[in-house]
Amino acid sequence: MIVPEVRDPRLSTIRRGGTLTDSDHHLLGLWAADCAEHVLHLFEQHQPSDPRPRQAIEQVRAWTRGEVRMWDSRSAGGHAMAAARPLTGAPRFAAFAAGQAAVVAHVAEHDLGAAAYAIKAVRAAGGEAAGHEECRWQRAQLPEEVRDLVLEDQQRRNDLCWSVFE
Repeated sequence: MIVPEVRDPRLSTIRRGGTLTDSDHHLLGLWAADCAEHVLHLFEQHQPSDPRPRQAIEQVRAWTRGEVRMWDSRSAGGHAMAAARPLTGAPRFAAFAAGQAAVVAHVAEHDLGAAAYAIKAVRAAGGEAAGHEECRWQRAQLPEEVRDLVLEDQQRRNDLCWSVFE
């Protein structure tokens, strides 16, 4: 479980009583999509005819542009996670990363799920050092507007996210 029992109001939208603006929510979605897309090849090499994880990434990007509803992105995320379930190792984690990215449209805190699963995918494919490099790459992609929020959240939820952000 990557979403904590006690939610950070900075990661809940204003409509849900938090302080997260729509523009920052969209930035979190785009960053999560970038994290998932960066490792998507690990799934596609194993399952080249299954489009669900790629479609999930496309849906969250479309949601950030206002082209699809939150429910469409959330649904695509569920389909990507269904693609992950029968698999193991890097392909499984890469598909879960895509699914987590898509559900950021519904709950912003899933951004770390996308990032954590992407790191797990890289670790499964290339070892611990590769996972550390993936974490550094992800942090370099963070938009300045949400950088401090994400880095603080990584510290806060690192234990829930398999300690991949150390």
